[in-house]
Amino acid sequence: MLSQSAFRLLSRLPLSWLHRLGGWAGWLTYKASPSYARRVRENLFNAIGREDETVLRAAIVEAGRQALELPFIWGRPASEVVASAVRTEGWELVEAARAEGAGILFITPHLGCFEITAQCIAARIPITVLYRPPRKEVLQPLMEAGRARGQMRTAPADLSGVRKLVKTLRSHEAVGMLPDQVPGAGEGVWSTFFGKPAWTMTLAARLAAVKGVRVIYTWAERLPRGEGYVFRLQAPAEALTGDIDTDVAIINREVERMILQCPQQYLWGYNRYKGPRREREDAAPQGDAGADAANPSATTSAADTAGTDAERAP
Repeated sequence: MLSQSAFRLLSRLPLSWLHRLGGWAGWLTYKASPSYARRVRENLFNAIGREDETVLRAAIVEAGRQALELPFIWGRPASEVVASAVRTEGWELVEAARAEGAGILFITPHLGCFEITAQCIAARIPITVLYRPPRKEVLQPLMEAGRARGQMRTAPADLSGVRKLVKTLRSHEAVGMLPDQVPGAGEGVWSTFFGKPAWTMTLAARLAAVKGVRVIYTWAERLPRGEGYVFRLQAPAEALTGDIDTDVAIINREVERMILQCPQQYLWGYNRYKGPRREREDAAPQGDAGADAANPSATTSAADTAGTDAERAP
């Protein structure tokens, strides 16, 4: 585990060096952990429907690059980080939404350099992002310093944070979140993701239901040789309906389409198909998409709170 001093030392290296080191680290992790290697292979095969050694090898390298670019993203001045996004595509979607006076929900999966997207947005407009402390406590002050910059604000991943997100959207401002993390019990539904049932958060769908919100999908493609990133903003391919289960499935399909644009840069090593911790022993998906799986409602969840506040929105 990196110490804070090692992390800061790495932050002084050029991005090209970090990406080269990251490629080696990606292979080291893949070779050292059979369970991780198996999950990468299985998830990638499931998504693209075939064995592709070229994509697999690239995905191993890109996973390492994602980890080793964090010192650059969190440790360098915000202006330098944003400048590493050498091209932006689709910003006119943001300008159109703001011209309408809409709140904006930016949805960003674990694709490419997902840490840079909010910083690129915050360089132009205020944005509030959902915050979850890292598993490695030593990284928390570094992550907080790297994220809470300029016009970027954070909201904790709890009820107070969700209320903050809803209030932000109702104030016609921007919110950013990652939709493809496995949520806790009571905060998700079973929905298809690349043909398999995945316990999927409802929060993104509930926030999108706040009156007057526009949804924009974003990701940052990592360029070769440390040349930087292309920041991409994309309009939805499918309109949301207002029905939560239906909209969760739609958002999953949108994420799939984004991933297939650059499958080698998705984090296939993440255990996307695990169930929520409290349910794993006594619940399992039923049918193709787990549509009949129980969604616990005994405990008020962050997603439920977002839904209630969304319904109250004028």
